[in-house]
Amino acid sequence: MQVNQLTRAYRYDGIDLPVPPHLAGDPDALRAYHATLYPAITNAEMIDAGVSGTEHVTEYRRAVGTKG
Repeated sequence: MQVNQLTRAYRYDGIDLPVPPHLAGDPDALRAYHATLYPAITNAEMIDAGVSGTEHVTEYRRAVGTKG
């Protein structure tokens, strides 16, 4: 049996987002940080995209719909 250490990766609109080490353990603070880069992340849904290689990927997906 082999144990692999996974790192967390966050993506938005196909772009890999930076994960500062001091925010890596706090998903809410990390989301706020990413929202400063891309404001639409504030209302986006967080989707667990699974494991890709040595990364556990979380994607921010914008809510698409109509107003009114």
